[in-house]
Amino acid sequence: MKIKRIGELLRERDLVTETDLQQALRLQEEVGGLIGQALIRLGALSEDDLLATLSDQLDLPIISSADISQTPEDYERAITRLGLSPAWLYARQCAIWCTDEDGPINVIAGHILDLGLRERLESQSHLQGIELKDFLSGNQTLETALYYVRPDADPAFHDGINDDDTQRLRELAEGAPVIDFVNRVFSTALKENASDIHIEPFEGKFIVRYRIDGILHTKQTEPRSRFDAVASRVKLLSGMDIAERRLPQDGRQTIRFGGQEIDLRVSSLPGSWGESLVLRLLRKENELPDLESLGLEGRAKDTLQELLSYPNGVILVTGPTGSGKSTTLYRSLMGLNDGVRKIITIEDPVEYDMDGIIQIQTKADIGYTFARGLRAILRQDPDIIMVGEIRDGETAAIAAQAALTGHLVLSTLHTNSALAAVARLIDIGLEPYMVSSAVRGLAAQRLVRRLCTHCSVPVKNQEGEDQIWKMAESDGLIMPELAGKAQWRAPKGCSLCSHTGYLGRVALFEVAKIDEALSDAILQRKGLQELVNVAREQGFITLLEDGILKARTGATTLSEVIRVCGSDAMINEAEKSAG
Repeated sequence: MKIKRIGELLRERDLVTETDLQQALRLQEEVGGLIGQALIRLGALSEDDLLATLSDQLDLPIISSADISQTPEDYERAITRLGLSPAWLYARQCAIWCTDEDGPINVIAGHILDLGLRERLESQSHLQGIELKDFLSGNQTLETALYYVRPDADPAFHDGINDDDTQRLRELAEGAPVIDFVNRVFSTALKENASDIHIEPFEGKFIVRYRIDGILHTKQTEPRSRFDAVASRVKLLSGMDIAERRLPQDGRQTIRFGGQEIDLRVSSLPGSWGESLVLRLLRKENELPDLESLGLEGRAKDTLQELLSYPNGVILVTGPTGSGKSTTLYRSLMGLNDGVRKIITIEDPVEYDMDGIIQIQTKADIGYTFARGLRAILRQDPDIIMVGEIRDGETAAIAAQAALTGHLVLSTLHTNSALAAVARLIDIGLEPYMVSSAVRGLAAQRLVRRLCTHCSVPVKNQEGEDQIWKMAESDGLIMPELAGKAQWRAPKGCSLCSHTGYLGRVALFEVAKIDEALSDAILQRKGLQELVNVAREQGFITLLEDGILKARTGATTLSEVIRVCGSDAMINEAEKSAG
């Protein structure tokens, strides 16, 4: 009797449509694998329905996680009896176990009918006179069993990487359970609006953490035996060398997932228990938030808009990685992109595509640096230039010269505060007269978590209130707006904010215009606190002050402001005392 194909059976049972099957076939042609798994990935079929249909088609029983052995010795016994290597079984996503020396060996696999797997299992079982009992299982059950089939028990799997090992890693990475696991990680990251995924191996386990609103959350802990397959899958997706596990690597790829186009950037760093992987997710189709919704308001907003209206000069945005500098620059360029001015950017890497703006990416491996690219840009007759980051004196000097010859130059710098950029520019080689004449304005920003508007509650006193006022006093705050009654709010937690009490982020800003008074102070090599005092005369407010104001209105909490700005305030106080 001819066995019907799984697609026919699924259609007969009205579990899928003909359109579903055609889409699954196209996906199968692109990525390989089985048609059933393709239907599941498309969301057209549940795993339970697939297993039930396969069970009827193949006359095989289904086994659940509760029914497989949880005893490592049962797996070791089966592997020894059949004379197979754990790495060979794991590469083929197959787990075997038996409860006694004379009983049958139970078998589950990602593809139970795989010819290579069947031939080897049946050959070994025939030689040893051992009965095999095949079962169908869901991915979660298979993953549970694979924990006990440990590749790290086979020294050849980890000592050096040869061609066979590379092929084995590739097979691991392309197995359905691993693909589904990595897809679930991506799905969780997108659902939680995470900016980064951290996959970190430790003794006996690896963990998956997501950076959500700037804070890392541990969401999954998995057996270490699965890590090699997961790491290989991530490295394949990002175009990295899956065989290289001794040196750090960087990879990048644009992928489509969940209907979104995602720019995936991956960094691997070898550690004592394996490679730490960090995945940065940039959603290309996400619309950039406007600066007002991020938190740019009041005098800081007016000052930045005035700076952007100038026809020339350098405007620098400072802050640590992940503080929103790129968003500020991109939004500023969008406002300047009026169609009558030529705008060129040089970035590492290009994070957002902008229509009407020429965007260039540096290529350090061929010597195409910011400085070299900036020289080339100046020959393109630009009006406005954006440099991703000023990293050295050469780039700073070219940017300053460009500003003095009639170009508006926007860039970023890593400093603790806006006015600390003055000392940084001088440290990397710019003379004070060049800084005072070329630089038009300096901004700094940080991101703090925004209180969830659905569940935050009013409170009389804020946690950290005494500490914040001591910090404010040491920072010399003189703002009259800080007097009077505050409308403090505190986090509570609900389903919409995953019970954290926070949902999204709000930016803290400080913006200083280099006016005549500040220019003179720079020429006289005044210290940071003296520069701040001069800037206050034009209405300058610090990040800490902006944070207090936003906490007073219930946008965030003082504890968040302390977490983000506390160290900077202490550094500034130390610098003030040293001066």
